[in-house]
Amino acid sequence: MLRPKEVVCQWVDAFNAHDTAAICALYHDSAVNHQVANDPVEGIDAIRAMFAAEFAAADMTAIVEHIFEDGQWAILEWRDPLGLRGCGFFHVVSGKILFQRGYWDKLSFMKQHHLPIEQS
Repeated sequence: MLRPKEVVCQWVDAFNAHDTAAICALYHDSAVNHQVANDPVEGIDAIRAMFAAEFAAADMTAIVEHIFEDGQWAILEWRDPLGLRGCGFFHVVSGKILFQRGYWDKLSFMKQHHLPIEQS
């Protein structure tokens, strides 16, 4: 069974390949992905739809700065080629991601990728 750090390394590889199927294979069916700039996404089907939409909207790349592991948790600190930085916390149970929370600046991301800015 893969350790949390190994799961996150595979997640980064699949993310950078924009391989939604490979990413989703790393999650539990009932997983939650909460990017704090957005509402939580619950369940593998919703996570699959989220990644498909995101990959269609922007060319995203995660360059690993650090990956730390503590028990069932792995922490990823990343940057992208445009200078955006963020981090993700992954709760890995039985070799699959059960919960993920990511922190990054949505406004900077939208501007860098020339996407429409949401008005509140």
